[in-house]
Amino acid sequence: MEDLLRPLYQERASQPNTLGIIFVEKGKATFSNVDYFDIALLVIVKEADRNVFIKHYNYDNKKASLYTVKESQLKDWLFFGTNRKIVDWILNGKVLYDRNEYIINFRDKLHEFPTEVRQIKMGIEFAKLIRRYQDGKAFFNAKQHLDAYNYVIHALHHLARLAIIENGFHPEVTVWNQVKQIDPQIYKLYIELLESEESLEKRLELLFLASEFLIHSRAKRGASHILNVLSRRDEAWTFGEIMELPELNVYSVDLEVYLEFLVEKHLINVEMLETKGKGIFHRTYHVNG
Repeated sequence: MEDLLRPLYQERASQPNTLGIIFVEKGKATFSNVDYFDIALLVIVKEADRNVFIKHYNYDNKKASLYTVKESQLKDWLFFGTNRKIVDWILNGKVLYDRNEYIINFRDKLHEFPTEVRQIKMGIEFAKLIRRYQDGKAFFNAKQHLDAYNYVIHALHHLARLAIIENGFHPEVTVWNQVKQIDPQIYKLYIELLESEESLEKRLELLFLASEFLIHSRAKRGASHILNVLSRRDEAWTFGEIMELPELNVYSVDLEVYLEFLVEKHLINVEMLETKGKGIFHRTYHVNG
């Protein structure tokens, strides 16, 4: 199959803008996520007018997709974890072309997973975990158990990804296969939520109780990035100032809920500043200790 597609990638390999080309075939790797296609080709380029450009092909009664991806977009996907199949392709795909060992070096960096990058990714997953968990609990308290279930499933996924990152690995497409080996306790929670014969309400109630400890025990490690950023100055921060910090843009819409959770856990303190309005105070924040 690779030979049949050679004309597609040879032309691109000859272009100086191309950094590497990866070939992924359905069913050949442990888990090859090529959507509904038989083959995927990933072409990584230095510069392009568009971040992603995709073409579809038919050949020999089979289907192929060709992704041309700008290097900066690839790094964003890997950093924010928003396109997990690409991590699988990078780590497990067959390298067809590698300019100056670009892909080999990229893989090495993924495996190294430096502490600073790991802290940021842990923070992103932890913030998402808190948001989904709090929303799930609110639906549960309102007796909306199906909606609560939906949010709790998402929260568990973020908890699983957080555990994987804590242990120095990138979450891949098969997250639960990874976490089964890395943190069986989280895997057991997930299976009990799915397969227990208890009522849905009872399953959710038990999961909230068990999750409290798992989340609390990870709070300081999971929040190390935001705590480090806010520790850079002695003065307290207004929420507006915190929102404007470029390093904290990664938390997006989850930032407000995340911050309040850290206040509840006494990792961040609140200071009140008087306003012109009688009895009205500004809330400002600084890291505890």
